[in-house]
Amino acid sequence: MTRQITPRTVVEAFLPASGEARLSDIYDTANLAGLDDQPVRLAIRRLIAGGDVTQHGRGRAGTLALTNAGHRRLQRDRQSLTLAFAQDAGHSRWDRRWHLIVVSVPERERAVRDALRRELGDLGAVSISTGLYVSPHDLVAALRVDAGQYLSTATTDDLNVQGITDPLAIAENLWPHRHIAAAYTVIDDVLREDAANTSTPDVVRQLQLADALERAIRHDPLIPLELRGGTWAPTTIRAAWAHRWDTLQEGGRSLIYQGWWPPATDETS
Repeated sequence: MTRQITPRTVVEAFLPASGEARLSDIYDTANLAGLDDQPVRLAIRRLIAGGDVTQHGRGRAGTLALTNAGHRRLQRDRQSLTLAFAQDAGHSRWDRRWHLIVVSVPERERAVRDALRRELGDLGAVSISTGLYVSPHDLVAALRVDAGQYLSTATTDDLNVQGITDPLAIAENLWPHRHIAAAYTVIDDVLREDAANTSTPDVVRQLQLADALERAIRHDPLIPLELRGGTWAPTTIRAAWAHRWDTLQEGGRSLIYQGWWPPATDETS
């Protein structure tokens, strides 16, 4: 059964990297996807209240534009997609260095400490001791802007985690492949549903695909392929996803994810 696209997903899909989105396009596409105007209107109000977008004009004649804060948030969300496809293409290779981050926050600022720990977890870092996190990626720039005053950092190519020193074994111990691969079943499901529902408008099919990819990426720490032995299932599934997406875009210009897709990849190795 096809999953319902959330109103927020529809709205954010139309927010371009620069410029404005027409509310008529957002509402019309939401209606095609089976959504009424009211939940979409509520999602827009929440984005405005959160400081992510500004609205100009009223009703379907109006437009939405990202604020600086909203652009930074979406840009950070899209960076995961950029990294995933860059790794798949062999454009982003691991330099064999582990990044260590120590979070040290006074007890009176417990909320800040908890927020930083959540952010690190969301970015794929794993705690290997109290307050000590590790990742194969440099995550500091992706954290909140004031994070630096609470962090101590280091890099090493000689990591020992409870007696485990082999990089592939460390990766499997800290980021088990089965849990990550399981998150990609949502894309397999949507690809099968999409193949059986070709009469659905292409923009709705794209939204369903985009929603599935974002949900899978959300649970993927994007461990470098050098730390995964053999064929890595998420790479294969992302390739199938990209092929379907490109097929839907053939012969027309998509109104969604303008300036965000395809992700820019660093082709240096």
